[in-house]
Amino acid sequence: MNKKISSKIAFNSGDFVVYPAHGVGKVADITKQKIAGSELELIVVNFDKDKMTLRIPMAKAETTGLRRISASDTMDEALGVLKGKARVKKVMWSRRAQEYENKINSGNPVAVAEVIRDLYRSENLAEQSYSERQIYEQALDRLANEYAVCQNISSADATKKLLEILAK
Repeated sequence: MNKKISSKIAFNSGDFVVYPAHGVGKVADITKQKIAGSELELIVVNFDKDKMTLRIPMAKAETTGLRRISASDTMDEALGVLKGKARVKKVMWSRRAQEYENKINSGNPVAVAEVIRDLYRSENLAEQSYSERQIYEQALDRLANEYAVCQNISSADATKKLLEILAK
């Protein structure tokens, strides 16, 4: 079932999309379903890595932040951020962690790259705390998955490329 939808952003089955709270997924289908007495047009998105399926009402797609994969210029900007110097604020870790989580869940690749840049530790630097490492890995995974789809390469290759940029 491959059809266009009349919305500001048209999604087709087979398209890769980014859902801010979960990362990169693939539109499996666009279907109509009767829910609570009214018929809704739903975008069915599969997240293979998490073994999860999400049904998003077409009318709410834009407000939930569902979007297409970033254009290459946005991805280049995110990669440019990775090359920058880490900017760690001198506030309590809990406040920074919350800011990092908000940036990751924004779905904006540039904001996610800022989190990666700020939390990156090379082999010869001090150890990260467990929560720092968790947030860093989540951000790296999100950006690598979107970069992989954007460049048409595997997630492992995308992660390797991002780590090479960080190591410079």
